[in-house]
Amino acid sequence: MKTQVAIIGSGPSGLLLGHLLRAAGIGCVIVERQSADYVLGRIRAGVLETVTTDLMTQLGIDAGLRAQGLREEGFNLADGERLIRIEITRLTGKHVVVYGQTEVTRDLMEAAPGRGLDIVYEAKDVALHDLESDAPYLTYTQGGVEQRLDADFIAGCDGFHGPSRKTIPAARVREFEREYPFGWLGILADVPPCHPELIYSNGARGFALASMRSKTRSRYYIQVPLTETVEDWPEARLWDELAARFDPISEFGVTRGPALEMSIAPLRSYVFETMRHGRLFLAGDAAHIVPPTGAKGLNLAASDVAYLAQALIAFFSAGDESALDGYEAKALARIWKAERFSWYLTKLMHRFPEDGSFEHRMQMAELDYVASSEAMQRAIAENYVGLPL
Repeated sequence: MKTQVAIIGSGPSGLLLGHLLRAAGIGCVIVERQSADYVLGRIRAGVLETVTTDLMTQLGIDAGLRAQGLREEGFNLADGERLIRIEITRLTGKHVVVYGQTEVTRDLMEAAPGRGLDIVYEAKDVALHDLESDAPYLTYTQGGVEQRLDADFIAGCDGFHGPSRKTIPAARVREFEREYPFGWLGILADVPPCHPELIYSNGARGFALASMRSKTRSRYYIQVPLTETVEDWPEARLWDELAARFDPISEFGVTRGPALEMSIAPLRSYVFETMRHGRLFLAGDAAHIVPPTGAKGLNLAASDVAYLAQALIAFFSAGDESALDGYEAKALARIWKAERFSWYLTKLMHRFPEDGSFEHRMQMAELDYVASSEAMQRAIAENYVGLPL
């Protein structure tokens, strides 16, 4: 089998890239090691920046987004006693949309057949070959039979654990990492949100986040040590903890209900600066991870894809290689700014085990400054809503 661009991974970044290329008449095939049901079963965040919603609108795959997405014109920081509302629309003229990553993925998957976007599911043992030649290719097995996919370029959109990044020789690797000494314990439930907008809280009981997926589905998180497990937190205990943190500061209070999902996610900041190796280009989580504070993960993947699609379209339409040569530098400039903002919010809103009373006072002083400074609120709002491409 032969195509112009082979895309590894059918998460949002791979699907978005595939649709953008097909809209420009470029042939591409997505290779995914899991089943379609497995991909849709992954529960992820759902605060979309303008860059992401604009791509969905550009592709004409925005009916679900328009019908079900919740337009948010602000969000809140809290010190446990008060809410500090960041009025993102008043301060930036933009807004974010709450629409789950699962829904984004489903919309892109369902639109694929009609757009001529081929997806090969359950492709096992994916391997990349001849990346430094002008004829790279993939091999994989499907149903026990080895397959080969030849391409002009390969896009690694296969996440942190995929094979693409691992293919790059160690001598050419540049990577930077910060692992955080805690995780987020999350619960998803079909209950109405406790507040009309997201709340990031750093109160006396520690960090917590109140968010939503819709007007009837809520997502809550609290900070927990990495030594704790979901089994340490029966649902009743977690709901009690959330009520203690959010009932005093939220508009409606915490409504309890059966958990649809509970999990603990570790937090990591990671940048793999080698985003190109020969005819291989990395995008999304294959190249970077941000802590979920600030909701940058999916949106950062979308900006990578926007840059990469533009570069590939320029190459195939006019033989222009300059955008491909500049992709890494252009993407990394935005990546590091998003990493900085996620790191800043994480440091501001979490209790670090090595910190003492002085560091906590610094957090409270920073939040007090944010509450009193429109300039600081504007800087936060600009980063939260998404920096320009």
